[in-house]
Amino acid sequence: MMQGELTGLGGQFRGDLSESCWIAVWRTNLSDPCYNYTVLDNPWRSISNTDNSRCDQSVSWSGWYRLFMNGLSADILDTCISQCHCGTQVPLWMRGGHPTVVDGVVTRDMCGSAFGCCDNPSNPIRVKACPSNYYVYELSPNCFQNLLEQIENISTSQVLSVTTVTNILTMAFNASEKILESSSSSSSVSPAELASQGNSMLKTSEKLISTLVKPTNTSDNVSFTLDAVEGQVFMVGPNVALDKIPRLDTTNSSVDIDLIGIAKNNNERSAAVAFMSFNTMENLLKPDFFNTSNDTIKTMMSTVISATLPKTTNTKLTKPVNFTLKHIREFDPSGSLSCVYWNISEWIVDGCSVLETNSSYTVCSCVHLSTFALIMQTSRPPESDSLLELLNLVCVIVGLVFFSLALLTFALCQWSPGVNNVARINICISLLLAHLLFLLTQQFLSLIRPHQVLCAVISGVLHFLFLSSFVWMFIEAVLLFICVKNLSQISSKKREVLSSGFLCLIGYMVALVVAGVSVGLLPEGYGSEQCWIKMDKGFIWSFLGPVCVILAVNMILFINITIRLNSTLKNLNAEVSQMKQTKTMTFKTLAQFVVLGCPWILGFFIYGRRELEILFVILNSQQGTFIFLVYCVLNNEIRQQYMKFFKCLCCGRKQH
Repeated sequence: MMQGELTGLGGQFRGDLSESCWIAVWRTNLSDPCYNYTVLDNPWRSISNTDNSRCDQSVSWSGWYRLFMNGLSADILDTCISQCHCGTQVPLWMRGGHPTVVDGVVTRDMCGSAFGCCDNPSNPIRVKACPSNYYVYELSPNCFQNLLEQIENISTSQVLSVTTVTNILTMAFNASEKILESSSSSSSVSPAELASQGNSMLKTSEKLISTLVKPTNTSDNVSFTLDAVEGQVFMVGPNVALDKIPRLDTTNSSVDIDLIGIAKNNNERSAAVAFMSFNTMENLLKPDFFNTSNDTIKTMMSTVISATLPKTTNTKLTKPVNFTLKHIREFDPSGSLSCVYWNISEWIVDGCSVLETNSSYTVCSCVHLSTFALIMQTSRPPESDSLLELLNLVCVIVGLVFFSLALLTFALCQWSPGVNNVARINICISLLLAHLLFLLTQQFLSLIRPHQVLCAVISGVLHFLFLSSFVWMFIEAVLLFICVKNLSQISSKKREVLSSGFLCLIGYMVALVVAGVSVGLLPEGYGSEQCWIKMDKGFIWSFLGPVCVILAVNMILFINITIRLNSTLKNLNAEVSQMKQTKTMTFKTLAQFVVLGCPWILGFFIYGRRELEILFVILNSQQGTFIFLVYCVLNNEIRQQYMKFFKCLCCGRKQH
């Protein structure tokens, strides 16, 4: 009969003959495991005995199994085997030998050959000898705990290779993730279970990385990078030539520690620091374990990191340790950041403080070493206001209708020769497209939001359209200023100041340049939760900055226009009709400036106040209504054309 081995992770079987692995046969009828079994597919059939990269990737073992290899029956080894046997980091063997048929079902201990022949006998399995000269085994996925217990029994003075440490860490994290996934799919995992497993993984990782510390007279360092964890170990000896150790870096974090000073306080004049960054640990040590008095949303803003002083006698710090933690999620300027450390069952802030922060990273200063993270607290979003949503929908639709009517009026009606509607027409076009796109985006947000690129493109287009409307408002103010300036110059009255084509080039090119520069400087600034400009990193000022400048310049222009009009009124040679028309246009343009600009200024002061939010929705959505009323309905010539149109319409109906 051929023999094979059982690995110490998740119950996967691998063979040691002919460079092939186990075929496991699962017994479906548990009344008698010796018969009526089902052969499982073997995904490891062609893996060589030096490859353990796919260990425990597909199967969760639970039940009675019969083992095959190359089509022949096989059994688990029952004598001591060496570490890394058949490409397995921690092979298992069965202590106590196989039973006979008359013994029935017996219980046997499993030994792991990780650091000795049988470091910690545990994880018993049941075995039965079958009449046809083969054995069946009842297995369960408890080998993970066995592995952790064996790691816990490693001698503190032992030194292991980087390869050995990374292999064991990989297996431990893979098994931990599988157990977590299995528990989550079957039932909810309690916070206590998550904390317990997190503590086990932290202890295991710290114990393993301590085995990388080796004696040195000067200095030495070791580092590794895995999917789940990155680690660095720096060691200094009595003859170290460095003034201070370099910063220890991982992908998303770094640490500055006075290891030279710590070594001087030790009798051996040596010390070592182990620094790890865990990429998936937040699944176990969740940010909700940060207990605060206020009811807020907690978000893990960094990877979980750990810093220890392994194989160092005196671990007292000479000065606080600084950790630089890169933000792994979008930073909310309104959120509150806390540097926290893990204390058995919860995150607490004792001894840690925020030293420096910006939108990209935060520097934490701590007076002790432990496991650390950066947690952000934000206020819970208000519940969806159905009344406000309905009001917004109705108001925007009404505004779009009046934008359309204003555009038809500007295009089809006859206007006085001195009236230039180019700016107003383009204001209507920009705002009509912007409000229509925004309305459609909000109505189909649940479909658009998962497509991040589409959401970012929409926010960029909205940025351009809203900005162009303000540029056109500025152009209209400039045209009015030129008109007032030239009131006394009769030769200039009928002259075209700027061509319509040139005005269109300015009106849209300025907005396009600002949006293009914004995309080039910070492309990730577009695509917030509402498919608008993101608020973090100050990127919102790519819109608010130009808007504030335009509003300020327009205010200066209107003050100047008012002063010039008062001065021109004293000029008896001025045409009365021209003066009256200019005064009317000045009033209308000033009113337009207030209606189009003030709602955005009001947006600065909302801060969740419902009354201001309702006012903002109404004012911002009814800009089309205002333009239609002021420039079309209140214009006597246009009203007369409306009346002629309705008379013709009514007469046409009577004839039919």
